[in-house]
Amino acid sequence: NLPNAPGRAYYRVTDDANIVDGSASVDLNEKSRLTRMLIYWHKNVLGKKDDPSAYDRLDIAVDADAEESLLSVLRDRLDLTGSKDGCGEGQCGAGTVLIDGNPRRSCITQVGAVAKKQITTIEGLAQNGKLHPMQQAFWDHHGLQCGYCTPGMIMAAVKLVENNPNITEQEIRHGLEGNFCRCTGYENIVKSVSAAAGSGD
Repeated sequence: NLPNAPGRAYYRVTDDANIVDGSASVDLNEKSRLTRMLIYWHKNVLGKKDDPSAYDRLDIAVDADAEESLLSVLRDRLDLTGSKDGCGEGQCGAGTVLIDGNPRRSCITQVGAVAKKQITTIEGLAQNGKLHPMQQAFWDHHGLQCGYCTPGMIMAAVKLVENNPNITEQEIRHGLEGNFCRCTGYENIVKSVSAAAGSGD
């Protein structure tokens, strides 16, 4: 079993002929090919086979154009495929991630704009093999059907409940109105968020 490997992604973005250095914190999915590759490198090149702390943070480099979308970098360069490309225009919420703790649409966010900012994707919510309470609530209360909208829905809901732990059903519906579920499973989504907030069954 691979350990959890939260990582800091250092990237160099290109703006025309100028090179701009930046960094962003991302959590690497322990099942991703990139994470497996980095752990292999740590164990077999650096020889850190018996040092669990070696996996606390892994540094990687990504070359990306400043105008490339954050979503494409996450999915295509870092193999963090939890965030989805729904409409590609920031209207459906499928590509929602947290940037410095705030929900943002990664499909319309240029990667050059997130230098030195912390990025959390759905892969970064679980800790030490345990689902985040919001993820667990979606599982327990059947808050997903096809699952395509679920990562973005969960990321938005995490911040929603963080801002308002005693959130009401009406407030949940209003707060998530920018996240679309094409399966129309909204009732169980609301139940899930309510449960995660401690205000539901």
